[in-house]
Amino acid sequence: MIDHTGPALTSPDHHAWLRLQARGLLDFARKTMVAGRGAGWLTVDGQVDDTQAIHTWITARMVHAFSLGAILGDAHAREIAQEGLDALRSGPLRDSEHDGWFASIPVTAGAGEVDSTKSAYAHAFVVLAASSARVAGLSGAQELLTQGLAILEDRFFDAGTGLHVDEWDASWSVLDDYRGVNANMHAVEALLAAGDVTGDPVWHERALGIAKTVALQWAAPNGWRIPEHFSPSWEPLLEFNDDRRADPFKPYGATVGHGIEWARLLLHLDATFPGQHPWLQESARSLYSRAIADGWRRSTAGHMGFVYTTGWGGEPIVETRMHWVPAEALAAASALFTATSAPFYAKDYEQWLAHVERFFVDEAHGSWHHELDTANRPSGTVWPGKPDIYHAIGAFLTPTVPLSPTLASALAAQTSGR
Repeated sequence: MIDHTGPALTSPDHHAWLRLQARGLLDFARKTMVAGRGAGWLTVDGQVDDTQAIHTWITARMVHAFSLGAILGDAHAREIAQEGLDALRSGPLRDSEHDGWFASIPVTAGAGEVDSTKSAYAHAFVVLAASSARVAGLSGAQELLTQGLAILEDRFFDAGTGLHVDEWDASWSVLDDYRGVNANMHAVEALLAAGDVTGDPVWHERALGIAKTVALQWAAPNGWRIPEHFSPSWEPLLEFNDDRRADPFKPYGATVGHGIEWARLLLHLDATFPGQHPWLQESARSLYSRAIADGWRRSTAGHMGFVYTTGWGGEPIVETRMHWVPAEALAAASALFTATSAPFYAKDYEQWLAHVERFFVDEAHGSWHHELDTANRPSGTVWPGKPDIYHAIGAFLTPTVPLSPTLASALAAQTSGR
């Protein structure tokens, strides 16, 4: 187990320890970039897995992570972030004919198929990456941010609903019938960051509108379990993927980690609009409480941990433990403590940190195991390897900054002494 001063959320020593862990994640992932193409899917020991595609969402998340490292003064992280940013701007992930970004390309040119799908999920991460890169002062970041926001606005945003549609074909000719909350959740994060770096309030307002729909129209009437999947007219599809319950992006039922993640995002919004919308903090507390009550439980194998999904009555569906769930639990507990000063959130944080240190942190190879089985042993049925460091680095850095502005801007303000 890692030795550190202690998880007191107000302790400067603990904040220093968290920053050190973040740097360790960057060290693990330094081989992520494939020259001229983007960020590869990493193996358990931090090498690029040449059996996996290069994804836009992983590339963007790694640009975001290494931009955070650049803001913290890591010159090598700056170089890696710039390489990834350049790949997003002009590499083969970018569709030079129709604009936007393909879902994925093969690691080696011509050695596999291009997935030419255009997804809101991936494009939201491009906006987040560009926002963080601009804060870090990377070349071309503003251009990428302008392009990413324009595509998110023109191709995915539906002004009639205030939400983003999910998926187009390569030529933007065929819109898939599926509508989903996951892409909209990450759009909220991206739009908050974009609003912070551009100063344009429209992006913050848009994020607020999405959150209001998800929290008050869908989560609250459903016992604070968030419906994830919808028809083209935004009718909930509560039985969607009943035959593919462990899908990595569209699992059946309520996704515990998303309830936790939304709780944190609502607190960032609350800090962005201080005192204006009491429902934000109230909803954040309800979402977190429901997700923890449903998700933190003893498995059928007798071990405590967070389940991946539950049914609509809170019963566990997929008990496999994904690393991003306790990562989000750490960030959300720290955010709730910052927002409320309630000591039980600090105690939750200590519990989640102890769990992560004991079972998820891979002291032999670095980073976190991305998946555990029901006995808390490393597994890889849904997430083989350690694809990226986005959730883990957020878990370590979020407790060290205020709730607003968003992470890159807040880190920059701290490091500049403002």
